[in-house]
Amino acid sequence: MAIQSRLTSLLEEQMDDAQRRVLSNILSGPRGNLDGPFLAWIHSPELADRAQRLGAFCRYDTRLELRLTELAILFTASWWQSQAEWQIHEPIAREAGISEVVIEALRTGREPAFDRDDERLIHRLGKTLYTTKRIDDALYSEAIETFGEPAVVELVGVFGYYALVAMTLNVFEVRRDAQAPLPFAEP
Repeated sequence: MAIQSRLTSLLEEQMDDAQRRVLSNILSGPRGNLDGPFLAWIHSPELADRAQRLGAFCRYDTRLELRLTELAILFTASWWQSQAEWQIHEPIAREAGISEVVIEALRTGREPAFDRDDERLIHRLGKTLYTTKRIDDALYSEAIETFGEPAVVELVGVFGYYALVAMTLNVFEVRRDAQAPLPFAEP
């Protein structure tokens, strides 16, 4: 799938050794492609290397079910109206078990009607964190009781990492599929 962005194209033969090393690590890892923010981050191989390792953990190795991780990612994509982040993760979230009703509500900025309490809690945590920049004691206690302390620490990492991804994709106008309609209206 063709990726578009406002970045200067970087062909492998133009890359320096550090960029080639990071490219090799990304391509041989669980992603297998230079999709999304990696198009930008490869311009800074140190950032790309560190961010891709954090991203691999946040996406594949947290204590949360994939369904809940993908919900946190979609919430972040909708919050930041990150076109490519949504385009990449919406089908993954659907396959992981996030309902069509929840996906469409997130895309359109409406409050989702959740059937599952754990999904409702992920949404509340994300919305509260992004809106107030804090989590109050009651919500914190509920999250710890539901997911456990290590998983809540990892969830905050997922929200933070994917906010970085969204900002990167938005600044560099990364688009995954130029033929498909954008999920969000451009400001």
